[in-house]
Amino acid sequence: MSESHPEQQYLDLMRRIWTEGDERRDRTGVGTRSIFGATLRFDLAGGAMPLLTTKRVYWKTATREMLWFLTGDTNIRPLVLQGVKIWNEWPHARYVKETGETIALDDFVQRIADDEGFAGRWGDLGPVYGKQWVDWPTFRYRKDGLYEPGEGINQVAEVVESLRSNPGSRRHIIEGWNVAELDRMALPPCHKTYQFHVAGDRLNCLLYQRSCDVALGLPFNLWSAALLARMMAQQVDLEPGELVWMGGDTHLYLNHEHLIEEQLAREPQGQPTLAILRRPATIFDYRIEDFEVRDYTPHGPIKAPVAV
Repeated sequence: MSESHPEQQYLDLMRRIWTEGDERRDRTGVGTRSIFGATLRFDLAGGAMPLLTTKRVYWKTATREMLWFLTGDTNIRPLVLQGVKIWNEWPHARYVKETGETIALDDFVQRIADDEGFAGRWGDLGPVYGKQWVDWPTFRYRKDGLYEPGEGINQVAEVVESLRSNPGSRRHIIEGWNVAELDRMALPPCHKTYQFHVAGDRLNCLLYQRSCDVALGLPFNLWSAALLARMMAQQVDLEPGELVWMGGDTHLYLNHEHLIEEQLAREPQGQPTLAILRRPATIFDYRIEDFEVRDYTPHGPIKAPVAV
């Protein structure tokens, strides 16, 4: 296995967690092996992307999710209609718990697709990621001593503007961890803080992730963060720089043993790149057809259950 391949650091992290991690109970009841504090670094120059090759990563699914975040929508229906399944388990579990109705996940998802009213009631995830990114809630103090909702803050738009007008700032941050609204979210944000940094003509991005499922989640998180960095760089006329990923509770689920062992037995192959085929007017106007991955020849996918 090539020590110089950028994917090697991901595999080394996986191996370290599995062999040295602290075994512990977790929210899902499945159990994990965990380490605290991890860092990965990827150079995005020349179109390079942290797209894993030791198993197939469905980058279009991750891209559709990122574009959905940027709309500020919090209902799974737009994702369901595009065939994106990654958020389905949470509203399904809530529906079963609150109604007592036994309904298969696939049947629930089909109802979300077919019935807009049902989706409006049961497909919403609460004020997750995109809501905080582009419409962080504010409140105004009224003369009668009460508060009323104010205009939401579009953090993404503000960072784009600050990168253009004040590139040396240390405040280019998109934050998802809204303490006041955590209890209303289907899942509090895992990839919670993005910070951008201009060095010469290059735009660097750092993602801090409080909790990370390394086997299933991290391959998507790396792609999505790099994608956001690439879109940001294009919008502010900078070259892609480095993606720095930092994990808090960085873990592997105990029921992912077959995935871990199979993936660690594989060697990275190829150097996939991403081409962005047009420059939209704003960062909110990208479409899935604007992105083209080249030279991606991965090993096959490895399936494993999602812990909810």
